[in-house]
Amino acid sequence: METIGKRISEYRKNKNLKQDELAEALGVSPQAVSKWENDLSCPDIMLLPKLAKLLGTTVDEILSGKPEPEVLFVPEEKRKDIKDMKLRIVVDTPDGDKVRVNIPCALIQVAIECGMDIPQLSGSDTLKNIDFAKIFELVEKGAMGNIVEVESSDGDIVSIFVE
Repeated sequence: METIGKRISEYRKNKNLKQDELAEALGVSPQAVSKWENDLSCPDIMLLPKLAKLLGTTVDEILSGKPEPEVLFVPEEKRKDIKDMKLRIVVDTPDGDKVRVNIPCALIQVAIECGMDIPQLSGSDTLKNIDFAKIFELVEKGAMGNIVEVESSDGDIVSIFVE
């Protein structure tokens, strides 16, 4: 079984980082990194986002070993009905703010057709430049998974998933 420590070690080595380099970047001791990689302890939960970013992965992947879903194009005969799907928006800011929004795709479809704004989408500076009509066109064509991943100049990270 692959452990969190083994995953951290593997990601670190793939980035050609030494334990002391990773430790310095995170503000911890090299011994702490060694303990993580040998499964004697785990990183502090507050370090996980920075650790994931340094290692070029996600917190979910470090913890579970499962990569984020990729975009899939589902054949028409195997697609879910729009009313059974949801759009999941994840926004993480460098200040530590975390925004999670789940919206039924049917609601987005109605809002787009009527030209209405959805406050959860239009009220955020980070989200206002994302064309949800185009995203929804992709969904109607069978796109599922991690549709959009954007890092703003302010360091906000936005991910949009369709499930």
